[in-house]
Amino acid sequence: MGCMLSAASCNKWFCEDILGRNDYSELQQDIREENLGRNHVFFLPYLMGERSPINDTDARGTFVGMTMDTNRSDMVQAVLEGVAFAIRDSFEVARSLGIPINRSKICGGGFKSPLWKKIFANVLGIPLDLDKTEQGPGYGAIILAMVGCGVYNDVRSAADALVSVCSTVQPEEALVELYNERYSKFRQIYPAMKNLFAELA
Repeated sequence: MGCMLSAASCNKWFCEDILGRNDYSELQQDIREENLGRNHVFFLPYLMGERSPINDTDARGTFVGMTMDTNRSDMVQAVLEGVAFAIRDSFEVARSLGIPINRSKICGGGFKSPLWKKIFANVLGIPLDLDKTEQGPGYGAIILAMVGCGVYNDVRSAADALVSVCSTVQPEEALVELYNERYSKFRQIYPAMKNLFAELA
């Protein structure tokens, strides 16, 4: 299991605490389609340290690559992409163990954003199914409880009855390729900063 300490909360922090805005969709409106996979700014989303897969309580959030040309939209995009890249870190661990992941499900309030769903699908390079319910872990716990109480015979039959997909986001080959290149650069940032993070802590 890969688990991030701050994922959607990174977007909330940047939009509300730094920019002083709470209309997330409005802040994403200026992110141009042609800039996806080409942003010059990177963001490490380790605002509270990180669990999977680096297990480093000293890791911190970091913007890298800003220039005089950097604007607000570049930074908002970097936050969205940084969270997706960090999830891909755990995704790559699973792949390295020989676990085939051909598609996945997404849930939660962050995925109300069509842009963020698109970024995730292309960073991971797989189709992502959005469930009708926004609830994730809590809904899963309810399903397990219903199996435990005998309402359903097993988890598979409970999930088949209670989980339904309302939409799917497909990756785009050209964008997947661009994000693969960006991810290879993202992966170099934390190792370069690791010792400094420990000193700063």
